[in-house]
Amino acid sequence: MQKQALRGPLFVVPFGYPRPRPAATTTIVLMIALLRGILLEKHPNQAIVETGGVGYDVTIPVSTFTRLPEPGKEVQLRIHTHVREDALALYGFVTQDEKALFEKLIGVSGIGPTLAVKILSGLAAPDLINFIRRAEVDRLVRIPGVGKKTAERMVLELRDKLPAATGEETGTPAEAALSAVDQDVLSALLNLGCGRSQAEAAVRKAKAAGAAPEFEPLFRRALELVR
Repeated sequence: MQKQALRGPLFVVPFGYPRPRPAATTTIVLMIALLRGILLEKHPNQAIVETGGVGYDVTIPVSTFTRLPEPGKEVQLRIHTHVREDALALYGFVTQDEKALFEKLIGVSGIGPTLAVKILSGLAAPDLINFIRRAEVDRLVRIPGVGKKTAERMVLELRDKLPAATGEETGTPAEAALSAVDQDVLSALLNLGCGRSQAEAAVRKAKAAGAAPEFEPLFRRALELVR
């Protein structure tokens, strides 16, 4: 027979009675929507922005990297805060339209933030929108990490949700030898998962094919040639 004993605050729960549950803990997550501060560092897929004495590590697509100012200058990024059980990650974009496109991409089954950044790095936003709206799966699968099934899901789930693109950007023309710009392009390709030898060969082929000696056109041409 179980006893119930009262000794000051101590209470023995009789057998069969429910035991008291510990108080639930509440986790508060601050959702960052915009970040304005000094750009400390920039890389093809990363920017570090200092604001209020804190340095924020922000993952960015190549399209945002090409529009960032030089380190030491003020910058403003639209932020998507991605919360997981074990981490909180920030994804940054120069424009609200690009952020909105990123958020539509991660809404597609099978596409997480990492792949969404690769997709935005692999194609200019107007081209990406046009290829999805026209169901050009063969163009979408050229992006590293995007297979046929993923491309088909992008078309199926986004085709009617995307506005018509206002034809802009792309890039081609001109020359050069392995420079700082070439190294940035190489780094961007490696960050997308390309092998070093294939990436380096693609950069050289892009230059030989006449890609302009600027980051974005050279990167996009090299990305087409890396496969």
